[in-house]
Amino acid sequence: MRRLFIFLLILVSALGSFLTWLFLREKDSVPILSYHQVNDIDQNSYTLTVEQFDAQMKYLYESGYNVITPNELLDAWESNSPLPDNPVIITFDDAHIDIYKNVFPILQKYRMRATFFVVTDYVNLYPNYITWDQAREMQASGWADIESHTLNHKILTEISSRDKVWDQLYGSKQAIEWYLKKPVNFIAYPAGKYTVEAEKISKEAGYRAGFIADYGLAQKDPNRYVLTRIPILGANSHTLFRFKLRLKFSPIFAPIHRFKEKLIRDGNPEVAELIWIP
Repeated sequence: MRRLFIFLLILVSALGSFLTWLFLREKDSVPILSYHQVNDIDQNSYTLTVEQFDAQMKYLYESGYNVITPNELLDAWESNSPLPDNPVIITFDDAHIDIYKNVFPILQKYRMRATFFVVTDYVNLYPNYITWDQAREMQASGWADIESHTLNHKILTEISSRDKVWDQLYGSKQAIEWYLKKPVNFIAYPAGKYTVEAEKISKEAGYRAGFIADYGLAQKDPNRYVLTRIPILGANSHTLFRFKLRLKFSPIFAPIHRFKEKLIRDGNPEVAELIWIP
């Protein structure tokens, strides 16, 4: 019994030390939240209800989180200036009409800013996407920053031609700058997938940073073209409690998620399904 107690004590101590190390190594890192849709119609993992999104923004507001922009984050990192307490960045991908109808008013309600990565070929084309007039209104408000999510959401890892990758990245940047008369500094890679070549092209095209999705916090690293974001999923199973878990315990869930993804790539999806991530 005494040996068992000592063993358990050592195990708990080792686990505690490991978790402490995980959090300490992320001390200068920032959570970047990644959303897609907010409405009360679609029932899928990419869509939050309006009530869910409002509750999450209210939680950030009441808990003392300071919403910053990607530019503010990079400015602080590059000048070694301190960030505000509890910094967080809010981002949206794709630019569905929901962001204008549902997200934009909630951001204004809680006085929060967000970055919206738009698929430029979809703007003014499909009825479920925003128009350039709406994008212009959001940008002018000061609560939104319109940035690039490529021309037509082609997965960059599936494009073999360097010229076509360049068109996706630079073409969308040009479109936003022409329509909105503002510099475009950031690219969010479709589905969070990218290549080393895509990183190089993003830099050549004049982007200041690129964003992926990997559950982890954005780290102060010389490579600004693979900044990680935390996916915030929807549907009825993703409660405010699960949002809090992803926000607060990202240093733990990020390596677990990478291990789960590796299991899937290695042909062990059944094992991967046994690993729970909020």
